[in-house]
Amino acid sequence: MNKKKIYPWWFLVIPLVLYVCFFLFPSLLGVFYSFTDWNSRTMGGKVSFVGLKNYIEIFTSNTDYASGIFNTLKFTVISNILKLIPALLLAIMLQEGIRGKNIYRTILYLPSILPFMIIGLTFRSILNYNNGMLNAVLDALHLGFLKQKWLSDLNVVWKSIYGVDAWRGIGYVMTIFLAGLNTIPQTYYEAAKIDGAGFWQRVRHITLPMLSGSIMINLVFGLTYGLKVFDIVYVLTNGGPGHATEVITTYSYQLYSSGQYGLSTALNTILLIITAIVGVLVVKVMSRQEVQQ
Repeated sequence: MNKKKIYPWWFLVIPLVLYVCFFLFPSLLGVFYSFTDWNSRTMGGKVSFVGLKNYIEIFTSNTDYASGIFNTLKFTVISNILKLIPALLLAIMLQEGIRGKNIYRTILYLPSILPFMIIGLTFRSILNYNNGMLNAVLDALHLGFLKQKWLSDLNVVWKSIYGVDAWRGIGYVMTIFLAGLNTIPQTYYEAAKIDGAGFWQRVRHITLPMLSGSIMINLVFGLTYGLKVFDIVYVLTNGGPGHATEVITTYSYQLYSSGQYGLSTALNTILLIITAIVGVLVVKVMSRQEVQQ
C-alpha cells in the first residue's frame, strides 16, 4: 500500500473527530432537546418529547422572544454597515501611503484585540449618565445639552451599543481589507491614471472588484458575529432598559440559567438555522459575483 496516499488522512482524522465530538454531535443533541421538556426538574430523570411546543412558545409567549430575534437581525445588519464602510475607507486611505500609516494601523487595530468584557465594563463606566466620563467632558465643554442617558434611554441605547461595537471592530475589518489591497497589482492603478481615471473611478472599477474576496470574508465573519452577539450587549445593558436590547443569546442565557433547558436550546436552534441560511446565501452571492468578474 502506498504510504503517500495514506499519510494525508492522518491530518484529516483528528480534526474530523474533534469536529464531530465537540460541534456536530452537541449541535444535533441540542436540536433533539429543543423538542423536549428538558429542564432543571427533569435532570437525571425522564425527558418527554413535546414536539413544537417550545418553538410555539417562543413566538406566542408574553415574554417577547420574537423581539430578541428581530433585535439580533437588526444588530447584524446595522453593525456590519457601520464597520464595513468606514473600515474600507480607512484601508484605502492607509494604502495610499500617508505619513505614519503603520502607527495609524496599529492604533486602529489595537481595540480589536481587547477582551469584550474589558471593553464593555470600560464603556459602561464612560457612558454612565451621572458620573460617566462622556457626560463630564460634555459639561466641561459647555455642551451639556448633548448629554444623554446613553445606556438607559430607549432612543439612544442601541446607538451606544453600535458605537462601542464599531470602535472595537473597525480595525479588524480594516486589516482584512488591507491584506486584500496588498494583492492588487499597482500596474492596474498606473494604467488607470494614464487613462485619466480619477480616485473614485479607480476605487469603483479596480479596488472594489478586486476586493470581492476580502469583502466576502468580512461579510461572513461579520454576519456570524452579529447573529451570535452576546458579550457586548450583556455587559453594557444586560438586555435593558426593560427588554429593549435583548438578543437571542441573552434570552437563551437567561432561560438556561433558570433551568429551562429545552426552551433555551430551541432558541439556539433557531439561531443555528438563521446563521446557516445567511452564511450560505452570502457565499453563493459573492461566489456568483466573482465568476462574473
